Amino acid sequence: MNKNSTGVLSKIETPQDLRRLSLNELIEAAGEIREMIIRTVSETGGHLASSLGTVELTLALHYVFNTPVDRLIWDVGHQAYAHKIVTGRKDRFSTLRQEGGLSAFPRREESPYDVLTVGHSGTSISAAAGIAEGRCLGKEDFKVLAVIGDGSISAGMAFEGLNWCGDQKKNLIIILNDNELSISPNVGALSSYLNRIMTGHTVRRLKTDLKGLIKSIPGIGEQMVKLSRQLEESVKSLFVPGALFEDLGFTYVGPLEGHRLDHLIGNLKNVRDLKGPVLVHVITRKGKGYLPAETDPLKYHGISKFDIASGQPAKPEVEIPTYTNIFGATMVRLAQDNKRIVAITAAMREGVGLTEFARLYPERFYDVGIAEQHAVTFAAGLAIESFLPVVAIYSTFLQRAYDQIIHDVCLQNLPVVFALDRSGIVGEDGPTHHGLFDLSYLRSIPNLVVMAPKDENEIQHMLKTAVECGRPAAVRYPRGQGAGVRLDNQPRLLPLGKGEIIRKGSDLAVLAIGSCVYPAEMAALLLAKEGISITVINARFVKPLDEDLIVTTCKNIKYLLTVEDNVLNGGFGSAVLELLASRGIWGLKVKMLGIPDRFVEHGALKDLRGKYRLDRRGIEEAIRSLLNDKTGDERG
Repeated sequence: MNKNSTGVLSKIETPQDLRRLSLNELIEAAGEIREMIIRTVSETGGHLASSLGTVELTLALHYVFNTPVDRLIWDVGHQAYAHKIVTGRKDRFSTLRQEGGLSAFPRREESPYDVLTVGHSGTSISAAAGIAEGRCLGKEDFKVLAVIGDGSISAGMAFEGLNWCGDQKKNLIIILNDNELSISPNVGALSSYLNRIMTGHTVRRLKTDLKGLIKSIPGIGEQMVKLSRQLEESVKSLFVPGALFEDLGFTYVGPLEGHRLDHLIGNLKNVRDLKGPVLVHVITRKGKGYLPAETDPLKYHGISKFDIASGQPAKPEVEIPTYTNIFGATMVRLAQDNKRIVAITAAMREGVGLTEFARLYPERFYDVGIAEQHAVTFAAGLAIESFLPVVAIYSTFLQRAYDQIIHDVCLQNLPVVFALDRSGIVGEDGPTHHGLFDLSYLRSIPNLVVMAPKDENEIQHMLKTAVECGRPAAVRYPRGQGAGVRLDNQPRLLPLGKGEIIRKGSDLAVLAIGSCVYPAEMAALLLAKEGISITVINARFVKPLDEDLIVTTCKNIKYLLTVEDNVLNGGFGSAVLELLASRGIWGLKVKMLGIPDRFVEHGALKDLRGKYRLDRRGIEEAIRSLLNDKTGDERG
């Protein structure tokens, strides 16, 4: 169906085609789009529930507004699959999240309908404000719309954008996609009907004319207008859930039922020409049209391949616990023995593996919502009061709290632990989600310990070490399954800043960190059969480095290879070279394997690691190249 769609969907290549359809055809198209999304995501994985919930909203927006002339900006982009399908990418939708295929999120390079490349939450309103301002400066005339979810609007950046937009009074429409509230059909229909009337041209003109008439009454006109406005606001605050937005300077419309195309289209047509900032509150249901996703939208928010009939995800060939699983289990174990340990996350309880911790220790678990900056400084406050906070956030999202890490935690040398899930290459979610910068952005900060485990057994030891080291510490670990090693019965303390020698050799040394250690060891084992003798070191710590081990090793070899799943600029390899330079160790031929100075595209994890030579084969080739190199230092 992706390449040879039938029915109404076969008529739709662009939003211009949508605008020629009848209401019944649009309703039929919504069903066909849902089928396409379900079928495709069952094969590729992806963000299913949120995209199923916004099908009608997407159709209505493109039907009413003249996109791409009118700018439509999605927040995060979890909900934008229908948008991709109706904006010229229907025939390529089966390539979703595949290498060389469609991105998991809206992306500027992919389509003129993707106004902003997204992937992180809370950005749409600020971007829309800038675009609206640019429209005014350029003396152009087009509509600007931002679609933001009820979760994303809780982000601090979203509030900053709301505050600005309400004050500037520029023409701008924010669509609040609320998929957490539930309304009965009758309430939804009545609400939509009332708002369709109250946003209509006749009512707005009547209201303006009446205000002018009252003002003209000698002596008391202005007082009566003021009194009527006060009465209107008082009554509104009792019945309208948008009083907050009205107080911020927005015209509030809603709540509208988000799966009634007739109501959405009618209201959006009326809203289209309103002046100033407008917020349209739309109620949708996550997972709409696919019962398993409706029943458990959290499970189907981001899901791997699954069976459509049963709704069950495809099982991996081998059941190996993930790093996230082991992190969560270790947190529970450590919390049993230490009542000062608390866990903090930013709207990612399940994602970071803290579900069981939250169940067992609800008084010591804090989900602060999509507010990473608040999470870090909140943790600093807990640490001041002698608690041991563990802040569990995806690597790419912790970037948003960089100043708080420096200023509120490390400057004050507070014992806050950062657990950075999804570090390194993460796969199909692509450049907005790869955790490829954390070693670089963390290792430059004074007082902070930075470590990365080679396997799922070592992560439990590193977590215990981080909690008990008495200073700020970060443990970064990859997405997905571990190496399948046996787990020690108890987590133990690791000597701070000390690596381990995996194997000794005399021809070349490989210094590896995190998930790159095992591929390095495998490459060394294979090359040993050819008589090539290689030292392999699991660095464990990026900061502090095991200076004595590294210096001693490098004094006895002529070739050095560093391997990391991080950008090369300012990363682990850079730290090693800085150390060698400071100790006056010259004459080595050095090669650094890692991510070059570019953003990594989306694709299967295995394929991307191979592409950037971070798998066994790539490391083996790098070793051969280095041993044959006659030119000196090289960056891989």
